[in-house]
Amino acid sequence: MMTDLHRENIARVTRRQLFGSAASGIGVAALAALLQGDQAQGASATRGAAGLPGLPHHAPKAKRVVVLWQGGGPSHIDLFDDKPLMREMAGKDIPDSVRGMTRLSTMSSGYGKWPCVPAIKPHKSYGQCGTTMSEMLPNVGALADDLCLVRSMYTEAVNHAPGVTLFMTGAQVPGRPSMGAWLSYGLGSETDNLPTFVVMTSSDKGKTCGQLFFDYYWGSGFLPSRFQGVRFRNSGDLVPYLANPPGVSAAARRALLDDIAAMNADHLADYGDPETDTRISQYEMAFRMQSSVPELVDFSGESQATLDRYGPDALSKGTYANNCLITRRLLERGVRFVQLMHSGWDQHGNLFTQLEQQCIDTEGPSAALVRDLKDRGMLDDTLIVWGGEFGRTPFGQGDPASPKGRDHFGKAYSWWMAGGGVKAGTVYGTTDDFGWNIVENPVHVHDMQATMLHLCGIDHTRLTFRYQGRLYRLTDVHGSVVQGILA
Repeated sequence: MMTDLHRENIARVTRRQLFGSAASGIGVAALAALLQGDQAQGASATRGAAGLPGLPHHAPKAKRVVVLWQGGGPSHIDLFDDKPLMREMAGKDIPDSVRGMTRLSTMSSGYGKWPCVPAIKPHKSYGQCGTTMSEMLPNVGALADDLCLVRSMYTEAVNHAPGVTLFMTGAQVPGRPSMGAWLSYGLGSETDNLPTFVVMTSSDKGKTCGQLFFDYYWGSGFLPSRFQGVRFRNSGDLVPYLANPPGVSAAARRALLDDIAAMNADHLADYGDPETDTRISQYEMAFRMQSSVPELVDFSGESQATLDRYGPDALSKGTYANNCLITRRLLERGVRFVQLMHSGWDQHGNLFTQLEQQCIDTEGPSAALVRDLKDRGMLDDTLIVWGGEFGRTPFGQGDPASPKGRDHFGKAYSWWMAGGGVKAGTVYGTTDDFGWNIVENPVHVHDMQATMLHLCGIDHTRLTFRYQGRLYRLTDVHGSVVQGILA
């Protein structure tokens, strides 16, 4: 969708080109008068935290979104989708009739053996709903009656960065706006003192996962850059360069920002460049964050019971647990979209040791965030999504006689969702006896994006932006809302 500011800029540049090439015929005085009119119109253009006119398209169920991203590909077979037949066939090849022509990564596409590796730990029934999950997920399992477990996710991506990029931006190739940027652009902000879209990253303690978190996972693409995510660092200052330089008082900084804002406003009125608008808003946001960020991470008011809920790493900076605690505080202060990205799920050769450690580090804090929001009356209008870019292969990777891991697998995998209009205590979708093929209710990445936007009050086909001659949207030309997930 093209904003009024963009239309003004296009019209202004076109007229400037015309008048610049014919200035001697029109006359300098006439040109100046016309350009003054352009300046006045540009100066009155709407900017700030407001969203687009007409949004939300319908009453939202979710006012806030949290994406708990598990980078590397959590194993659905081991965690969420137990297959008894695989225990009977342990070590035997998965039949050709099941595997078909599935696209696999180059690490395993040439295999001649496909040994079944059943879940490495027992599964059990949780909650009144009776959802089965691994015993490695006691805290998440205890929330089964609050969760919607989706066992039928699928994607075309077979490698990490394209898979992450596909969910975050709607395409496997970088360059498009991320989901948080789309929501910031469409719905605006509910806070003046913190960013609308915040990103935090963490890694497993052993640093076993080599995946990187690229800036374009939370970028604004072709949207104005003020809609991109603000990354909070996991070491040093939470946000760099917020503090005043030595010898500069708050009053002096305020006076400097006022002068810079005045110059930028003149430039914006003259040229209508959205990036000038970004500079104005971001200077002001940084000034306000000088007080809001220190208060955000002052945990002295948190009860010991709350800290215990998030686990022993709750106050350890840069940990997943600490990021989950900060997330709840961000949501309380009006932040609309929080994206936590945790690496360490890429278990090619250490499945039998690292997977359980990952669960110990992450499943407790994930569950704590859900419980904390529920206790504070915020879960009903906060959408929480937990998942990764794909799952792991039902067959073992490495020596067929003694496989040590699992490879990437996008044909079928599992996510869970909570709050924000999601049908709680349910399982959606079914895979076959090997967790290989989806046999009921498939959910593509674009379907999940469309559903998440729907829960936020947005028709995914109508939130668009014109770029390079065509209208773009998060779901590109795909995606359908998954009605079976909705409460």
